[in-house]
Amino acid sequence: MIISILSADNKWGIGKRNGLLFSLPLDMKFFRTTTSGHVVAMGENTLLSFPNSKPLKNRTHIVLSADPTHNYEGVINVHSFEDFLKTIKEKALNEDVYIIGGASIYNQMIPYVDKILLTKVYEDGGAEVFFHNLDEDPNFECVEMGEPLIDNGYEIRFTTYVNKNKKSI
Repeated sequence: MIISILSADNKWGIGKRNGLLFSLPLDMKFFRTTTSGHVVAMGENTLLSFPNSKPLKNRTHIVLSADPTHNYEGVINVHSFEDFLKTIKEKALNEDVYIIGGASIYNQMIPYVDKILLTKVYEDGGAEVFFHNLDEDPNFECVEMGEPLIDNGYEIRFTTYVNKNKKSI
């Protein structure tokens, strides 16, 4: 399966200044637990936003950089969106692949994902980049909505959307 995993505020905002909108320990634990031992696919800026710009532990990383001179240690480097899709397709034959950002990657991958694990944050985070509004997209259906939780003072819900019209890679 190909699965996007992210959090968004109540305006579908997902980030600002190449960072997250909120500090959400429960959401971060969910992300770590869900993606650990799996493949994560991202754009270059997402990798650079990690501590020390290093890959996350216990995951295989696919990193897309448009600059062919940018090759990072400990990851699968690809330099075109076509190669990104091809590598994801190969990995997804045997294991789940999680799309983890940034905004451009999330939005380009929407047609190809099986599902989206979205943590809804019921606040305005003052975002600079936004995600696709899944509630207004007839191709997506919210099939699971968790109970409201308080995470570091913010109300959140863990939700799952399925893509009813997935495109093949």
